Amino acid sequence: MIARAFGTAGALAVALGAGMTPAMAAGKTSDKPAANGFSPDQNAPWAPENDEAPLHHKPVHPDALTSGRTGPSGLQLNMPAPTGPYSVGMVGLHLVDKSRTDPYIPGSTPRELMVSLWYPATATSGHYQAPWMPSISGAHFLASRGLSPQQVTLPTTAGHVLAPVNTKLGKLPVLLYSTGLHSDRAMGTALAQDLASRGYLVVTVDHTHDANEVQFPGNRLEVNTMPAGAHSSDTLNVRAHDIRFVINQLSTISKGGNPDPGHPTLPSGLSGAVDMSRIGMFGWSLGGAAVDTSMQLDHRIAAGADLDGQFFGTAPSKDLDRPFMLFSSGTHNRNNDGSWRTLWSHLKGYRVDIQLHGAAHLSFSDNEWMVPQEAGLLGLSQAQLQQQFGTIDPNRAVAVQRAYLAAFFDQELRHQHSTLLDGPAKSYPEISFVR
Repeated sequence: MIARAFGTAGALAVALGAGMTPAMAAGKTSDKPAANGFSPDQNAPWAPENDEAPLHHKPVHPDALTSGRTGPSGLQLNMPAPTGPYSVGMVGLHLVDKSRTDPYIPGSTPRELMVSLWYPATATSGHYQAPWMPSISGAHFLASRGLSPQQVTLPTTAGHVLAPVNTKLGKLPVLLYSTGLHSDRAMGTALAQDLASRGYLVVTVDHTHDANEVQFPGNRLEVNTMPAGAHSSDTLNVRAHDIRFVINQLSTISKGGNPDPGHPTLPSGLSGAVDMSRIGMFGWSLGGAAVDTSMQLDHRIAAGADLDGQFFGTAPSKDLDRPFMLFSSGTHNRNNDGSWRTLWSHLKGYRVDIQLHGAAHLSFSDNEWMVPQEAGLLGLSQAQLQQQFGTIDPNRAVAVQRAYLAAFFDQELRHQHSTLLDGPAKSYPEISFVR
């Protein structure tokens, strides 16, 4: 049974508002400066309300989630394969934080999250490859775009479910991923599975009731119920506490425990693979802003990378002595974003600011490779695609992001210096360094 997904007309309306701030969903806009003194430009292409800008979300009828999920599809989506030397395993976990109530729903319900763990695997034969998104949430995702499972089949990932961890690699550095406003953890899959193929344990996190759709055990679907008027800095604080809780659950796993209340089978070798002394975090858009807020809250996060995300709240005005990467699209940088300038001046550890020319804000999500494949069904012209995703080739955009994220975390968590971070590289002419 699908619980809470369509309990009220308001919940249904909010479910469609991916890419919209709560105020926008309510038909309100504001020029009021944010609490940190910045005046976020709601017309800026990198602002979080644009995280799903080209996708005109439509009302989702419940029948769309249950009818006809079997049978061939007119369009099979494909995603970029990982480039690292290792096969990839994956497991999804349901986590319940009994110390907090969910701020986005009435009552005293504990905060619940769904996460995916991606890791280097061995003996993958017989372990099926995980879908990009589970069936119920995937149907909701497609329906919100005006598409159906008959028209589009979401891709299969490289992650072999419950495949044994490659224990020859010893303890694995950990990376956490936070996605864009009202976006899903699946939007970081192309980057997550690639980092896993390079020897990282990557944890992608769904921020329930901020995300548009999250599927829990028992086919329970939870949708965006964030109240109108929620301030971005408040949202970031919720996300930061989500991340700290997830890190605590990883500690439980590292000690041989199973934090999922359903106690499902965990991959063989997982407990010995979690290196709690090497933790990094990256995020896209509002999830990129959440990296700084999370690092201020939890000092276990040793390095962070923000993928084109504007900052909110007081976190960027506080000193941060750990390594940080700013990674922006072609039209965004600290030259035109006051929140980035403020953070930059407070970064006291290693810092690097790079720009991906030809890319747009959405280029840092799985939309980059997905939407061009769906363009015909979505009614998007080539000119509209370039407006939303820039002029860079989708596969190239993903390849460049993968290379520089890996270079940064290899340097900071593995102490393997990469010349890519020293300055412009002939092999990646799309990248410039903002000095």
